[in-house]
Amino acid sequence: MSIIYRTGGRTLCDEPKIVVIGGGTGLSILLRGLKRYTANITAIVTVADDGGGSGVLREDLGMLPPGDIKSCILALADMEPTMEKLLQYRFNEGMLKGQSFGNLFIAAMNEIYGSFEMAIKEVSNVLAVTGKVLPMTLEDVTLYAELENGQIIEGESNIPLRSRELSSGIKRVYIRPENSDPLEEAVRAIEIADIIVLGPGSLYTSIVPNLLVNGIVDIIYESRAPKVYIANVMTQPGETDGYSVLDHVRAILRHSREDLLDYVIFNTEWIPKQTLEKYTLDESEPVDLNYMDEKSLNRNGIKLIKERLIDIEKDYIRHNSAKLSKLLMEIAIKS
Repeated sequence: MSIIYRTGGRTLCDEPKIVVIGGGTGLSILLRGLKRYTANITAIVTVADDGGGSGVLREDLGMLPPGDIKSCILALADMEPTMEKLLQYRFNEGMLKGQSFGNLFIAAMNEIYGSFEMAIKEVSNVLAVTGKVLPMTLEDVTLYAELENGQIIEGESNIPLRSRELSSGIKRVYIRPENSDPLEEAVRAIEIADIIVLGPGSLYTSIVPNLLVNGIVDIIYESRAPKVYIANVMTQPGETDGYSVLDHVRAILRHSREDLLDYVIFNTEWIPKQTLEKYTLDESEPVDLNYMDEKSLNRNGIKLIKERLIDIEKDYIRHNSAKLSKLLMEIAIKS
């Protein structure tokens, strides 16, 4: 079956139901591409973030961090360019320095409705969001990492920083409280999905935290939908230094179960030297895939899809959301 863009003649029930799980910039970029193909999108977003403007609001107002959720809402919203600029605007001076207007908008709605879940729904209604954006849990979770040297690091934003400072890789991550339950609406979306996508995004601080919520791995596994991991294009300093595709996959399976994934999508497109040099200065490098990695994935029953999937804008490397979305739609329809 060929893939076509959404048109006014198609109904919602005709369109594949896609669940995307993660957080950060990678997730929001993917969502911008997916909404061109289907309105049946559910973005399930980590709430372990404790850095930047989100961290400040989390500490000051006792609310869940809005940053990653805001980015996903904006990616799926139908609004004028001026409104998007307003919601993306970040204050440069005064007590609000570093805070984005979009975060404050969600914080205000949280105060008005007295519920983070309801605040996200109302913000989504106001901005005419395609699909749904949901927090994975409504619990106030804190992310911890155990490093290879045995040290325990508390807080999502501290993990990559301390890992680099101590020159010690991440052995595992976990959340407190451990019995945090998933949002019921997120569970229902996973159960009826046509495809479940993990990533792209920071491995240990955006993707894996979602898998640590109580019972969610079994719920994902029991869904009949194919489970797809989108491998990152570049390694992340302090988080995945020196990681190959197989290392990324093993980390996900180590925090879930050995047979969770059906597909892994990997970029094969060449990166221009000038762009690569900028990342090399930050000790980031292309995620590698070798023959032995491919054999190991095949032995585990994981299908590897290799495609040219990058988009470079102003020397920033991102996935090409249009190509990636089309690929995901093809998997969803044929499965």
